[in-house]
Amino acid sequence: MVATDFDAERAYDDERFSARSVFRSDRMKVVLGYFEPGQFIPVHAPDSDVAITVREGCGVVRDGDDEHAVEPGDVVVVPAGEDRGVKAEDRRLEATLVTAPPPTDAEHGPVREGLRTGEFEPRGDE
Repeated sequence: MVATDFDAERAYDDERFSARSVFRSDRMKVVLGYFEPGQFIPVHAPDSDVAITVREGCGVVRDGDDEHAVEPGDVVVVPAGEDRGVKAEDRRLEATLVTAPPPTDAEHGPVREGLRTGEFEPRGDE
């Protein structure tokens, strides 16, 4: 059994969102995400499902062409192949992100590009 304490894992970074990996297998990846206001995971569309559960704070989750305002207790599931991204609003955001199967390194190219350029919706090779 893998068990962790959300509070003990808490780590914020002034430069970009912080992702603390809790579990990874060939079938699933579990990450605790910590976002300062305005920080984000850029929009990308990997071939995996994701379930995002908001623990604290507020923000938006992109699901295809829609953006959903989220707050503590909300769960958003985005199916594989759909555009998705997460962005903190005016206060810190903490969430659990479960992807199945884990995205490949190549599928995270748009994430790296968006973080490099500071764009929530990076324009580049996808």
